[in-house]
Amino acid sequence: MMNGKPRFLLSILCVVVFALPARAGQADTSRTGWESLPAILHRIQPPTFPNRDFVITAFGAVGDSTTDCTAAFRRAIEACSEAGGGRVVVPKGIYLTGAIHLRSNVNLYLVKGGVVRFSTNPKDYLPVVYTRWEGVECMNYSPLLYAYEQENIAVTGNGVFDGQGAADNWWSWKGNAQDGWKKGMPNQKKARTMLFALAEKGVPVAKRLFGEGSYLRPMFVQFYHCRNILIEGVTFKDSPMWFLHPVLSRNVSVIGVTVEGLGPNNDGCDPESCTDVLIQNCQFDTGDDCIAIKSGRNADGRRVDVPSENIVIQGCSMKDGHGGVVIGSEISGGVRNIFVQDCVMDSPRLDRAVRIKTNSVRGGVVEGVYARNIRVGQVAEAVLKINFFYEEGDTGPFTPVVRDIYLDRVTCQKGKYAIWIKGYERSPIRNLQFSDCVFNGIAEPNVLEAVQGVTISSVTLNGAPMSVPGHKGMAE
Repeated sequence: MMNGKPRFLLSILCVVVFALPARAGQADTSRTGWESLPAILHRIQPPTFPNRDFVITAFGAVGDSTTDCTAAFRRAIEACSEAGGGRVVVPKGIYLTGAIHLRSNVNLYLVKGGVVRFSTNPKDYLPVVYTRWEGVECMNYSPLLYAYEQENIAVTGNGVFDGQGAADNWWSWKGNAQDGWKKGMPNQKKARTMLFALAEKGVPVAKRLFGEGSYLRPMFVQFYHCRNILIEGVTFKDSPMWFLHPVLSRNVSVIGVTVEGLGPNNDGCDPESCTDVLIQNCQFDTGDDCIAIKSGRNADGRRVDVPSENIVIQGCSMKDGHGGVVIGSEISGGVRNIFVQDCVMDSPRLDRAVRIKTNSVRGGVVEGVYARNIRVGQVAEAVLKINFFYEEGDTGPFTPVVRDIYLDRVTCQKGKYAIWIKGYERSPIRNLQFSDCVFNGIAEPNVLEAVQGVTISSVTLNGAPMSVPGHKGMAE
């Protein structure tokens, strides 16, 4: 940090576009989307803040790990915002708190050696707030760190935000034995089913009241309908549910963040219905998807009808998780223009590298997914997986569309499949391009069902040139 402004390093890499010749009956593939990346990166600019500090200990906070500092955080944030903005500084120590709500022009800055430890008492996240839970809007527990309709907000520094999620508190609410639930204990299943039913019936969000007694776990960080957001440098540990969840927000930068949590639904970073997002130089070790791009679930996603678009993921490292970069499954509002480059994904407990998951209940259009310079050490299942039969499968009227997927210079050392793709015959997955990829240590042949238009240039599978003809549903 210098002069009260977050240090932000953003380098626009040279754009190299591989022009692959189009085959008969296929669209022109000479343009692959990378040419639009510099303009997107130019728009993504972090907020800056006045050179003015508000230290939480001056507002009554005590870093002894036992004193409730919730009111001190609130007072410091209010004073900072009312003064026109600046930094709310958390010094060394362990500060116990309930929900923290950020306001416009406030940078919550956590020094090295500082720990913000969040209470595991659900009452500390009441009253309920307007939130999105698994892609459906409702009134529920406040996220641990929350902002609603604010602008120019940041969470920065070098300290640790500890959600304290564990099997003896939040995680057991999932209702699974492996997460600490035992027979007779409460869980989220009834409320989850009710929430989805209310959304399908079109019940107004204000009447979708949950919170106490419903056991729908809060997110860790949720900035809802905000703009000009920066999350930089800090570590997040053990979330009740998803970690970083910007919703309906614009101009979001997540830089140099570490996310560690192996609990149920511990997604690392889930931009949902957001525009212009940069996730750069972050490390993820998670119990669910490392990064999952979303846009609302089913009827509620179609009601809000805002896609996620212009999402840039650069220089990140993914360890454990269900997927490295995932699109879905709450995807009813659509997703477009996703750029992934210079990432490392490697763990026997990382299921897939790049994944798109949807079905005919979720629907949605996914178009323009660009991945290059991705080094996959090991994945448990597939390097690229696209699945139209996720969860409910083909049981709804909202046929999904996936098109224009580009993998360039993607390498893998070990996995079950290089490519596993299943679309619908009535809606084949269209225009897949693979160039200069090397897939080694692959145990099973590629699976491609209902795929139309595949271009391969300089791709090897276990040391031999990769080809795709002969698979069910393939169209040459």
